[in-house]
Amino acid sequence: MKITAAKFTSYDVIIVGGAMMGASVAWHLSKNPDFDGRILVVERDPSYQWASTSHTNSCLRQQFSTEINIKISQYGYEFISNFKNKVSDYSAPDIPFHDFGYLYLATDDAFADHLRTIQLLQASNGAGTEILSQQQLMDKFPYFYLDDIILGSHNPLNEGYFDGITVFDWWRRKARENGVEFITDEVIGIDMTGDRVDGVHLASGARIAAGQLVNCAGPRAVEVAEMAGLTIPVEPRKRFTFVFAAENRLDRDLPLTVDPSGVHVRTDGQYYMAGCAPDDDHAVDYTDFDMDHNIWMDKVWPAIATRIPAFEAVKVVNEWVGHYAYNTLDQNAIIGPHPDVQNFQFVNGFSGHGLQQSPAIGRGVSELITYGEYRTLDLTPFKYERIFANNPHIERAVI
Repeated sequence: MKITAAKFTSYDVIIVGGAMMGASVAWHLSKNPDFDGRILVVERDPSYQWASTSHTNSCLRQQFSTEINIKISQYGYEFISNFKNKVSDYSAPDIPFHDFGYLYLATDDAFADHLRTIQLLQASNGAGTEILSQQQLMDKFPYFYLDDIILGSHNPLNEGYFDGITVFDWWRRKARENGVEFITDEVIGIDMTGDRVDGVHLASGARIAAGQLVNCAGPRAVEVAEMAGLTIPVEPRKRFTFVFAAENRLDRDLPLTVDPSGVHVRTDGQYYMAGCAPDDDHAVDYTDFDMDHNIWMDKVWPAIATRIPAFEAVKVVNEWVGHYAYNTLDQNAIIGPHPDVQNFQFVNGFSGHGLQQSPAIGRGVSELITYGEYRTLDLTPFKYERIFANNPHIERAVI
């Protein structure tokens, strides 16, 4: 790590972690005309080699089981589809959106009833989700083996893949133009004065005063919280991704299909992409990105070859392991201040849907810091107090 020094010894806002969430908060805050403070982003690895952002599948969906997550994704689509206007720069690229949708398949009555219930919630909030019978699935997706399937839930509208890394790059670029400082260093300590964060200590030996501290440390969120004597139920969990070529390509796009086996698979340009959690899904070390090659042979390939017989002959062309910042309480984000340390802001625990939520979350945290309240989308369901109360706000549509 090649250290870069901050220009000042005091900042109104220090953001710990400069990946997708840190960049979103920094840019949204810097463009807010009612905020005129100094912003510092501290990132320990500017290559982002091991950041969750670098291992994302860059997808967006509205098929969630809670209203707030549906609305967050709807704003995410609005932001992506109007990217030039949103970043106020017509030299910015358009962000193409590959609108193939998500498809959840149900093999039992309980999950079928669940899909029917949340389809009503999604539709009432403007999502285009449809419940498809087995015959309708056969007609629409003739490449599937469906003898064991009762029904599916499919939304062909504003769900699919986008280039999240380009959004990330432009947020950093525009934030810098707006005066945000990004430095390479690591926060190793937090000073407290009473019930407030007073400043941070960096690995370089520098001490920087802070008006607000924003925890955007991804899977390492716990480490940052503990420096302030706080706790958070977030841990790193492995997720596996495989890109493969098929000898017999399908004659149409494959929606991101969530198979009852726990494997998901979708079109990825000229290839296909599949992924899953391990069967033994537990916390791992922050540095553990070892690939388990048995996952492909024992779980992923058998599942996709069964569901899509054309995928009997495939070849893996790329594979990687990423980490979810997994909220063990309810698989939902934790957003906003700690009730006892009001200038410590959490932006953590996205459990795999952080990239698609980053536009709305960055906007919301900017409002919270600037005004002390949300002024667009109310994110209070994600407040830290539910952690204290052990009162989960559960999101059941976690992949």
